[in-house]
Amino acid sequence: MKKILPIFSYILHPIFISMYATLFYLFCKGDIFTNQEKYYVLFQILIITILVPILFFMLLRSTGHVKSVMVHETSQRKIPLILQCFLYILLVKRSIVIIRYPELHFFFLGALFSTILALIGSLFKIKASLHMMAISGFTVFVIGLSIHLQMQNPYWTALMVFLTGIVASSRLVMEAHTNKELLIGLALGIFPQMLFLYLWL
Repeated sequence: MKKILPIFSYILHPIFISMYATLFYLFCKGDIFTNQEKYYVLFQILIITILVPILFFMLLRSTGHVKSVMVHETSQRKIPLILQCFLYILLVKRSIVIIRYPELHFFFLGALFSTILALIGSLFKIKASLHMMAISGFTVFVIGLSIHLQMQNPYWTALMVFLTGIVASSRLVMEAHTNKELLIGLALGIFPQMLFLYLWL
């Protein structure tokens, strides 16, 4: 089990959560959008939340500012988190606009606030689990969207709670975080999403 759990740290890495959330959103509201629009949205998410951060990470690694894709050290997180803030702002201002994609817009807005809080924490040398922050925010979004669309499918909620636990176990097995850091990440992921949930639920 100890050999399997670390795999989830990569599959459910924060860099992929935006894509997973978007796929879930488009799946749930599939009849509203054309296939062309779905591909267009996914292409934007792919570029802005995955490709750009990866290229930026490669640049930081080549210059010695970052040592690992997991970014273990708090001091190395500042620049990636600042970039992430700008990318989320770009998404909510230009791509995932509130008029067309209200629920997804507020998800990314919540993710932006979570990232800002994580950045502030890093300035004060407070380390939060970014994995937990991402997966817990995604979990709240899935639960909220399930309620909003009256999906009446408890399996999505159960799956997300299970995956949140798997990610927490994975980070502990890899000795990447303490229990305190996992709880901080959990709180940073949940509270901003809960705050914005009231605006669209």
